[in-house]
Amino acid sequence: MNTRKSLHDKTLKLTTLAILTALVIVLQLICTVIKFGPFSITLALTPIIIGAAIYGPLTGAFLGFIFSVVVYITGLTGMDGGFILMMMEYSAFGTTLLCLLKGTAAGFVAGLLFKLLAKGNKTLASIATSAATPIVNTGIFALGMMTIFYGFLSGSAPEGESPIGMLFLSWIGINFIVEFVSNLIFGTVLTRVVDYFNTKVRKI
Repeated sequence: MNTRKSLHDKTLKLTTLAILTALVIVLQLICTVIKFGPFSITLALTPIIIGAAIYGPLTGAFLGFIFSVVVYITGLTGMDGGFILMMMEYSAFGTTLLCLLKGTAAGFVAGLLFKLLAKGNKTLASIATSAATPIVNTGIFALGMMTIFYGFLSGSAPEGESPIGMLFLSWIGINFIVEFVSNLIFGTVLTRVVDYFNTKVRKI
């Protein structure tokens, strides 16, 4: 009986991961052409958050890594409008590190935060996790631009404009707000998604 249950749980996890991975890839490819400023919005964070909430930080990190790889590949092919290619010219290592780190870290933090907070208040855990994920994703990007890529950032700023101001107001601004609000709205129903999975799907 335990062996059958263990096999069922493993199969369910693999199936769920496959579906969420496909969603991450498809959503990110679609969002590549939807831009607010120079960057695409990141609706692919939603399946990352779901996976992280259901299976924990390592699953969140895995899905975040898949998202990061898609961002990296679409950037190398110029599908993002050429921004990553320009970053690659400045620092190939820095670009690769930044692309792969920010999504992976966002997924890991999502799983860790939900796991810690859900023990006390699942609604708070859902909202906090959904809010923190885009903050980590965008925050690591901003940190990377202000450190590794500050020379690139300064060279991209119009004369007389602050590079940091351009980063937060022109490059990140609207894009981040759209991501943050959409994920915050999703956070209000994340608990229901997780509860449905645990009470219905796991028992199939």
